[in-house]
Amino acid sequence: MNPSIPDVLPWLLALAVVAAGLTAAQYRKSANARAARIEALEQEARDRGQVVAQAIRDRDRAIEARDRALQVREEEVRHLVEHRVPALVGGLRQGRQAEVPGLLHPQDLADSPFAYAQDAVLVMFGDVAVQAAEQAEDATQAAVRTVMRSIQALLNEQQGAIAEMIDRHDDPKMLADAMAIDHAGSQLARRAAIIAVLTGSWPGRQREAKPLLEVVRGGISRIRDYNRVKVTGDPSLYVVSRAVEPVVLAVSELLDNAARHSEPGSDVRVWFVDAHNGVGIVIDDSGIGLKPEDRPLAARLLSGQEPVRLTQLRNPPRLGFLAVGALSARYGFRASVDQESDFGGVRAIVYLPRELLTTVAEPSSADRPSAADSFAKRAPDG
Repeated sequence: MNPSIPDVLPWLLALAVVAAGLTAAQYRKSANARAARIEALEQEARDRGQVVAQAIRDRDRAIEARDRALQVREEEVRHLVEHRVPALVGGLRQGRQAEVPGLLHPQDLADSPFAYAQDAVLVMFGDVAVQAAEQAEDATQAAVRTVMRSIQALLNEQQGAIAEMIDRHDDPKMLADAMAIDHAGSQLARRAAIIAVLTGSWPGRQREAKPLLEVVRGGISRIRDYNRVKVTGDPSLYVVSRAVEPVVLAVSELLDNAARHSEPGSDVRVWFVDAHNGVGIVIDDSGIGLKPEDRPLAARLLSGQEPVRLTQLRNPPRLGFLAVGALSARYGFRASVDQESDFGGVRAIVYLPRELLTTVAEPSSADRPSAADSFAKRAPDG
């Protein structure tokens, strides 16, 4: 018996409902899958966006770091040109160890190839500058030395001629004029000898051993204001022959300095201090004295440790102390101006060790006194 439509209809409805449910479930599953896929794609896009953003940030930081590095190097090059090299050159010009500034950005460049390259530039520049300065100094000293030899020879001839003229004539007026000319010539000869000393030459004539008092008077005879110098004491010692002319020059320079830096009418007093290991020649003036800030430079110049460089002399050049220092270092005596005189001025001391002194004269025929030496015999005693 065939079922009737009413009997089948419920089953059909049930099947329809089941089919609809299955269809809906399948749709939800498909929709969920699509949603998950979309979310995955969106997350992937977000991740890729973050990667791209990070890459952009990294690129920007790299560009910033590169620009910073370029700026640092540009500033270091400018610092090298404007400060480090000039400091090096300035020190070389003054004959001292230069205090060269360090890197401008040590935190960025320390121990870097760029820093090593800058140091190499400074070393190379310094070597070249030193070599050029030495060559210039050698050439200058050689030229000046040659010129001074000829000038000294002419001055010696002049003084010899004047001495012979004085020997031949008895006219007091002529003798006075000749003595004045010879005195001026002796001052010029002293300046020439000082310049010769600074070039490493022998300071002047070879002399026999001389009494210490005569050596001091020889120094007095070579300054303009010789009549202002008063000498006290008469030591019974001789200066050995090789040291006579150097000591005469040193004493004359210190006397000239004392006379020039004190009142024209004041006295410059010279006296002697006999020590166990030598004798001190003391020169007192009543001038304004040395300023405290000038004493270290004076001590350095007189020590003989200051290198003599004609190409680095100041204008006006301070030849006197520099030459006295060179003479003292070369011939074994000492000079100083670090004390104050009893009159508020400068007390200069030339200390002669026993090695430069003797109790007897050393015979020699090499020395012929000039007319100016007669001023030494007339130098007033205190």
